[in-house]
Amino acid sequence: MITSPAFSGKRYAVLGLARSGLATVEALLASGARVTAWDDREDARAKAKDAASKLHPGTGRGTMRSMVEGAPNLAQPPLHHSPAANGPPPRPGEDLLEIADPLTIDLTGYDSVVVSPGVPLNKHPIAAHAAKAGVPVIGDIELFAQARPSLPPHKVVGITGTNGKSTTTALIHHILETAGIPTEMGGNIGLPILAQDPLPAGGIYVLELSSYQIDLTYSLDCDVAVLLNVTPDHLDRYESFEAYRGSKLRLFEMQSRAGAAILFGHDDQADPEAMTLYLPALVEAVIGHEAITEFQNELERAQGNWPALQGPHNLQNVRAAAAAAQVLGVEADIIGRSLRTYPGLPHRMQRVAEKNGILFINDSKATNPDSTAPALAAYPYIHWIVGGRAKTDSLGPCEAQLGHVRAAYTIGESGPMFARLLEGRVPVTESGVLPAAVSDAARAAAPGEVVLLSPACASFDQFRDYEARGEAFRAAVEALA
Repeated sequence: MITSPAFSGKRYAVLGLARSGLATVEALLASGARVTAWDDREDARAKAKDAASKLHPGTGRGTMRSMVEGAPNLAQPPLHHSPAANGPPPRPGEDLLEIADPLTIDLTGYDSVVVSPGVPLNKHPIAAHAAKAGVPVIGDIELFAQARPSLPPHKVVGITGTNGKSTTTALIHHILETAGIPTEMGGNIGLPILAQDPLPAGGIYVLELSSYQIDLTYSLDCDVAVLLNVTPDHLDRYESFEAYRGSKLRLFEMQSRAGAAILFGHDDQADPEAMTLYLPALVEAVIGHEAITEFQNELERAQGNWPALQGPHNLQNVRAAAAAAQVLGVEADIIGRSLRTYPGLPHRMQRVAEKNGILFINDSKATNPDSTAPALAAYPYIHWIVGGRAKTDSLGPCEAQLGHVRAAYTIGESGPMFARLLEGRVPVTESGVLPAAVSDAARAAAPGEVVLLSPACASFDQFRDYEARGEAFRAAVEALA
């Protein structure tokens, strides 16, 4: 895990103990911080207490505490224990942890309140409660930023945008791995960043950053910052589209002049396919802008050689990833090899199987029409499985891609709405549930055509999350004769 003497002796409240919250508690405790942690779920609180107990010297990951200069000795008597925790006195190793709801305590004297990106600060009372005590509300990415001076020399790439973040993040990570550069990816993808082991000198952290994470971050100075696109999304959390876009642009406001900025069209006048690369003098001295431009011009001609990166949206992702990699010193031939070997992300334009000449594609991660439209543009003959819990009552940019759709198969809560929207434009089967839709599409499709799950909707009407929906699609395809 990532620890830092910068946290030692400070006091934090951590609200939300899912993966990133639990990793935050562990990293802060291992750094010698005092932590008040809370989650409404009893099992999550139990995991935090168990993690604290394992930090006792000689047990579990507690041996890492000896690596943190200035961290207090956990063998000392407990510092404090909240009555809200109930039960027996804390075991050795729990002395720096208090279990209590930050909303019920006086936060005066705390250094920060660390919240999950999923906490809606525009509605949740923790923001006002912390402000009353003059305590900043931050996220785990800000803690990583504060820990950076104590880590071996490294660089950070930050990627944001409404769509394409995960693919671009994973692709940059894959390119760096192919080049033999020590690298980890985190943020909104993979393991929480604080749960990962520090990279050796010369390593590069590649971070996918949602607007929610950027809102909780104030000092992340990225060596390379990437903005892919901004389209309306998450407007329940922002007062306007302009405020949402402003959240994304803060990634660049945090950069020093030593960083590089890669932006696609991000205002009403910009061509959404146009990439602008800002290279300050420090970076231009290492690699000329002309070399990047020349390689960019070659990319579109080579896209047929990248099995997991089809479609115009993936060309944009590739252009961003390739530019970032070149700024970081990766040679063009290594980038080209990486594009050919990139395996793709689960549930994002993922090739599941080919049966009887029909290709089955799992794009369950497409939870809005803006994310689905590029998938529809990627193949000429598509049998489209669409529906779930809709975020909008229109087809949005999917309208422009209906010429690629041979037929549609609607599922879930919004299935009837999509059937109405598509009526008279493409043949529609109201399949209702995903296994039926897979069967219906497989029967109708011809060799050379594609059965595409790209729902343009959230999954929560029928599935735990988009990953469960994608796995259900895979199972249904495997069950076909």
